[in-house]
Amino acid sequence: MTEWSEKKSAVSDVGAWAMNVVSSVGIIMANKQLLSPSGYAFSFATTLTGFHFAVTALVGLVSNATGYSASKHVPLWELLWFSIVANMSITGMNLSLMLNSVGFYQISKLSMIPVVCTMEWILHGKNYSREVKMAVVVVVVGVGVCTVTDVKVNLKGFLCASIAVLSTSLQQISIGSLQKKYSIGSFE
Repeated sequence: MTEWSEKKSAVSDVGAWAMNVVSSVGIIMANKQLLSPSGYAFSFATTLTGFHFAVTALVGLVSNATGYSASKHVPLWELLWFSIVANMSITGMNLSLMLNSVGFYQISKLSMIPVVCTMEWILHGKNYSREVKMAVVVVVVGVGVCTVTDVKVNLKGFLCASIAVLSTSLQQISIGSLQKKYSIGSFE
């Protein structure tokens, strides 16, 4: 690879990461504004989930139609399982965002890292290096410190966040398995 193409690739990667962060934060802030009693008080988190999936499906259809991506065959039962887990994940996250502060929502998202590691260890016997384990410990300590400073959570919100963390972690493990098994890219 030439020096120019390496720089171009690095700029492209940075742009993709920046776009990911900006869009993720934007979606969270827009959702919180919609769901917050001090915002628009839109109390239909599952409807919001439906809107998210409809937009995702539309982007997928446009992507396929323009040739940017191609549909891959995945058996119906595996697609159904993934759809159930993904719906639980996003609905749980939206309910958590509606019922809790943005800070607690972000803390629950961070807690997915150790949960995914634990679930992969239990479900697949996956072992992690010492460095990864230490990084996870740092995340867990950070989540603990943050939890002390953000106490705007209630029982319903905590239960929704717990369901969201477990189902999102399972979704991450499932998507990795499907990608490997069927040679599917992250966008597909």
